[in-house]
Amino acid sequence: MAATRWPAPAKLNLFLHVNGRRPDGYHELQTLFVFLNYGDWLEFEVIQGSDQLTLSPAIAGVPDEQNLIIRAARLLQAKLAQPLGAHIRLAKILPMGGGIGGGSSDAATTLVALNHLWQAGLGEDELAQLGMQLGADVPVFVRGRAAFAEGVGERLQPITLPERWYLVLKPDCHVATAAVFKDPELPRATPKMALDQLLTSEWKNDCEALVKKRHPEVANALSWLLEYAPSRMTGTGACIFAQFKDEMAARDVLANVPKGLAGFVAKSANSSPLIDTLQRLKSSETGR
Repeated sequence: MAATRWPAPAKLNLFLHVNGRRPDGYHELQTLFVFLNYGDWLEFEVIQGSDQLTLSPAIAGVPDEQNLIIRAARLLQAKLAQPLGAHIRLAKILPMGGGIGGGSSDAATTLVALNHLWQAGLGEDELAQLGMQLGADVPVFVRGRAAFAEGVGERLQPITLPERWYLVLKPDCHVATAAVFKDPELPRATPKMALDQLLTSEWKNDCEALVKKRHPEVANALSWLLEYAPSRMTGTGACIFAQFKDEMAARDVLANVPKGLAGFVAKSANSSPLIDTLQRLKSSETGR
């Protein structure tokens, strides 16, 4: 089978509230996810009659048993009646430790793409359940719709938001999600609110103050970007973002970023580029 190319888009958390810590150690959250038309790319070539999985290039310091792409493929392989494998090529564009979902998005794209290419026949709910075994953010990428999320991020309510242009900046540091949620200084008491109330409230990220304290690079980047537009951190960082009226306004600011800051401009999307790709492939195959 010829190789096919699939997007693994970035996401933004437009707000992120930490409502409390659960008995199992995880946290109750309320957050709003949107996708961006920017991200990694994965290419899949099916191997018939073998469960071999290869990933190139390898991600430095991440062995296969920890790599979310390989782990996702193995979870899906366990559902197959006949052995199938794949050669997977990754064009890594999104930064690791940036809070924009790079690893989770790669895992979701692997599940969705190989489910289609291997003709595994799993439904969206089944794929989302597999995704939860890999990370709390994976199901939102599997489902591919902008969403309000609660619980640990698994309870998703699709939402339609105005599609906007964003500038996303990545300070030169790596923020570990686990370390943020384990930190005793993380605020954990934001009251839960109904979605209607949240949408009309000022948006904030409860992890931001802590990450700024632990990572001065994030604090400095936010201080700089705030000169141009209201700005905040996405996820547990390190990426920060600001909304602009159009693409040109965002690119004008990007052109002036100080040394040590990388960034990109992207438009938000209520429907993930991954799901759009799946639908196009299904339509083209039906039409043949």
